[in-house]
Amino acid sequence: MASHRKPRPTGTRVAGIRTPALATAALTSVALLSQTADATPSDDGRPSLEEVEKKVDDLYRQAGSATEKYNAAKEKTAKQRKRVDRLLDDVAQRTQKLNEAREELGSFASAQYRTGAAIPETATFLLADSPQDYFDQNQLMSRLTGRQKDAVDDYVTQQSETMKKRREATESLETLTESQKDLKTAKATVQKKLATARELLSELTAEEKARLAAIEKKKQQEAARKAAELAKQQEAAERERQEREREEAARQESGAGSGTGTDTGTGTGTTEPSAPDASYGTKAEKALAFARAQIGKPYVWGATGPGSYDCSGLTQAAWKAADVSLPRTTYDQVNAGTTVPVSQAQPGDLVFFYDDLSHVGLYIGNGMMIHAPKPGAYVREESIYYDGEGSIHSVVRPA
Repeated sequence: MASHRKPRPTGTRVAGIRTPALATAALTSVALLSQTADATPSDDGRPSLEEVEKKVDDLYRQAGSATEKYNAAKEKTAKQRKRVDRLLDDVAQRTQKLNEAREELGSFASAQYRTGAAIPETATFLLADSPQDYFDQNQLMSRLTGRQKDAVDDYVTQQSETMKKRREATESLETLTESQKDLKTAKATVQKKLATARELLSELTAEEKARLAAIEKKKQQEAARKAAELAKQQEAAERERQEREREEAARQESGAGSGTGTDTGTGTGTTEPSAPDASYGTKAEKALAFARAQIGKPYVWGATGPGSYDCSGLTQAAWKAADVSLPRTTYDQVNAGTTVPVSQAQPGDLVFFYDDLSHVGLYIGNGMMIHAPKPGAYVREESIYYDGEGSIHSVVRPA
């Protein structure tokens, strides 16, 4: 999603990064500053750089959350519209059947009238709003022939089903209207937040933008250091895992004939999640290949490709390329797999950010990910620590 950061808690937190390009960072970066002398308001009453940074940061985060709400409302609206269309088609078909049943009853009434044997109640029956009332009158039914009774039964059934479907269609239309209102509200919220953020950034002076770019570069370096550190930890863990497997295989081979193969040493079965199987690796490669092909395409909130993406739109499209269906929003994608520790993240895993789950990226290994960051930015590779270690919410392995 957009560059979005939680309010900084007390205690230590590793600084994150926003953009690799200094020009882009100066114009659109949200994670801009740490505590500096810039916090002092200027003499002309303009807000300090720190105040601007915090305000813009909050606005992008709020826009990110609103975008996911927009995505959810959009998906709900689309599903509801399809349901309404199906119900209206059903109502039309049942109305046709009801008319046919009414015509059949009318033919009986006409025949009875021509022969002088017309039953007054039959004509009244055809004009009644509730034919079931007449159906329940044994005196009338006793006067009808077998075919007439079947015609009445069919008419009553068609009338009941038609009324039922009309009620369902009316209720669905009301739900659709509410969904459309939610969609409109979410869209307006995103647009308002982004417009305010752009206005604040446009008021920065050239000197302020230069200072922001310098701070941004330093944060990039710190995020890269953290990513390299994670990569080393993962490599060491993988070597240990392979060594344990070799030792286990050797023990099983030496004890195969004596029945002493039970291991009470350094088994790993319940201490950590098992490594993904080969099939996951194959799917992940396809997802990553798709994601890499999107690098350089613009972030557009609510977009699902092929020309632009938002964060969850990109991860959904990437895994779709591997024949794995992910839900549309980050709120649902986080439940679409198995949660694993960050230290055990594998290429293809989804990395979620912030307590409100307003951002997601696709892990590619070595502490890096591919993601669609925020408005004004493009799909790119970046450290998962781009906004600090504390911004990472969880890692999920889909498929």
